[in-house]
Amino acid sequence: MRVRLVVVLAGLAVVIGACAPSEENDTSRGSEATPFRVDQVRPSRPEGVPSALDNPADSSFPQPLLDPDELRSGGPPPDGIPSIDDPRFLRTGDVGFLDDDEPVLALQVGREARAYPVQVLIWHEIVNDTVDGVPVTITYCPLCNSAVAYDRRLGDRVLEFGTSGQLFNSSLVMYDRQTESLWSHFTGQAVIGHLTGSQLEVFPVSTVSWDEWRSANPDGLVLSRKTGFDRDYGANPYPGYDEAGSAPFLFEGEVDGRLAAKERVVGIERQGDSVAVRLDRLAEQGVLDLDVGGTRLVAWVRAGTASALDDDSVGGGRDVGATGVFIPTVDGRQLSFARHQDGFVDDQTGTRWNVLGHAVDGPLAPARLEPVSHLDTFWFAWAAFQPETTVVP
Repeated sequence: MRVRLVVVLAGLAVVIGACAPSEENDTSRGSEATPFRVDQVRPSRPEGVPSALDNPADSSFPQPLLDPDELRSGGPPPDGIPSIDDPRFLRTGDVGFLDDDEPVLALQVGREARAYPVQVLIWHEIVNDTVDGVPVTITYCPLCNSAVAYDRRLGDRVLEFGTSGQLFNSSLVMYDRQTESLWSHFTGQAVIGHLTGSQLEVFPVSTVSWDEWRSANPDGLVLSRKTGFDRDYGANPYPGYDEAGSAPFLFEGEVDGRLAAKERVVGIERQGDSVAVRLDRLAEQGVLDLDVGGTRLVAWVRAGTASALDDDSVGGGRDVGATGVFIPTVDGRQLSFARHQDGFVDDQTGTRWNVLGHAVDGPLAPARLEPVSHLDTFWFAWAAFQPETTVVP
């Protein structure tokens, strides 16, 4: 398996290096409306400071948060996997290239809901966007199977992010184009460079099926496949990578032996408390009540979302479901939930809720539960970044 993945990633690097941007590219199948741009907050200008891309051991930097020698090249050079900096969108009803169970990254900021198809993010890993006036970056790391969204504002700066070509604990290392500091995708913290120690604010993001997101957001915006780059959108360049017992790529640490390296977990961290919920156990129960960092939470999973890393196509993978983590309170009223064939139902009012925490039918509709940031990820990565984590039985 390891040999196969090295070949795949080497091929990916060759493809990326060979493909020049093409403004006319649109690989959507079937006829489709013309994608459009939305207003974007301009990033700050580059600063004349030493670059951690050029020399991560520069003596002028603050004390790094990780040893530069622990960085590993993932194959492509900086920006060899190109971020999407000029995103274009389609209205929900104009999308014709997604299968019902295909995974999308669901983000809501203020009043605006957006979906970022994994079939696009798997080739780009970073989208720099503006949602409801807030500059955000949406990141996806296929090697650790994790998606995180961040606020790009840092003091007076508006940052813009790209891929550094480096990995740490087999996880994407980003860089900002203003200072060329290195950032961990997994934590949103600058780990080497001029901004070392800086922390980005996180926005909750969930990986859900296209059908689920489309039903919940008929007026939402969906990232199109007209990216300006020629990629085989819909294909998975990492087929079979999520086999639970297989070795993670370029992970040189010792895997925490409590679970298999690539067992899927729902990772939650609050107030210094960290838990990992086994996805297979959550799937058995449907709904799980938790206390993390002194806050009562509810976690649930709904079947119907394909694994992006299983089959040769992103939409052809086995069903791994979609998860949600929420504060189970509406207008000060504590709720408890049970799984239902059409979603979830609270015991107090009988209101039906979807996986995104929206009340869709019943006395509490159209209320929404407050989402809690969580990671759908592989165990090896969560345990590496959260070594004191508790595994929920």
